[in-house]
Amino acid sequence: MNTKNITNYKPKDFAELLGVSVKTLQRWDRDGVLKANRTPTDRRYYTYDQYLQFKGIQTENDLRDIVIYARVSTKNQKDALKNQVDFLKQFCNAKGLIINQCIEDFGSGLDYNREKWNRLLEDVMENKIKTIVISSKDRFIRFGYDWFEKFCGKFQTEIIIVNNEALSPNEELVQDITAILHVFSCRLNGLRKYKSQIQADAEIAKELQDG
Repeated sequence: MNTKNITNYKPKDFAELLGVSVKTLQRWDRDGVLKANRTPTDRRYYTYDQYLQFKGIQTENDLRDIVIYARVSTKNQKDALKNQVDFLKQFCNAKGLIINQCIEDFGSGLDYNREKWNRLLEDVMENKIKTIVISSKDRFIRFGYDWFEKFCGKFQTEIIIVNNEALSPNEELVQDITAILHVFSCRLNGLRKYKSQIQADAEIAKELQDG
């Protein structure tokens, strides 16, 4: 098999390349030892870079950045942000991860227009980011995390979740739920006004027709 001429491998071919079984690859994928990439139709595949990394051979992918991303909702939570960053730095040091960037962000987890967060996603699309380290899913985005994780995966960017829920303030969740309820309440009131207007217009139209 001429490995250098192949960009992507099916699990069977990649297992043969590594000298392991497909079941072993599946187990490694579940355990996070060697994560498979996914096609838009959710089929697993592997890359030649993954083969080189598994063999301990340095690739261009190794030159990409490892980034810490920490977020709180408001600038009044600077102490909470510092605790989050310190915890993530300690985690990276313990795992031997060399941090290239530490992004400290302010803004709601419901806000998709966060400047630093969007810039991070742009770097992902430009293949500049190898790994993003976060304390919990909601620090990255409040809802829809799984979609963004798959999105980053398409650019071979891994997101490591340390899963420290203590660094996810409960008051933020309350604020976000309140914001959602407010939006739906406004929309409901808008629909009621629209319905009343339609009924009023229909009554006027009926009066004109009868007249």
